[in-house]
Amino acid sequence: MLIIAAILAVVAAAVAFYLFMLESLRWTDPGTVAIFQLRGTSSAAATAQLAYNLGFHNLFLAVGACLGVVLLIAGNAVAGLTLMSFSTACMLLAAVVLVLSDRRLGRLAVVQGGPAGVSLMFSLLGA
Repeated sequence: MLIIAAILAVVAAAVAFYLFMLESLRWTDPGTVAIFQLRGTSSAAATAQLAYNLGFHNLFLAVGACLGVVLLIAGNAVAGLTLMSFSTACMLLAAVVLVLSDRRLGRLAVVQGGPAGVSLMFSLLGA
């Protein structure tokens, strides 16, 4: 169970890293504007500072999930499982907040929270 949880945590971290790239480095690009269903590049420009900060939150969660996996593999199961579970739980809750704030972003919320939620489930089952 923990191997599946670790693999999915890495997948969730990859998604969080991708969101970091979109939010912190490509926020005003037309493709990113379309993904987040913003009202044009002027709306993206007005929210760029907030998105930049949010992107780093995603980056730090990705690092936490990966570090948890590394600790788990290295034999420190308690610290690894704790960090991996906390990071994936935060990713899942962020996806819930996303869809509750704007139902049009449901697909994005599933992409963001799906792997994290399944990883968390396997972490809890395997603990």
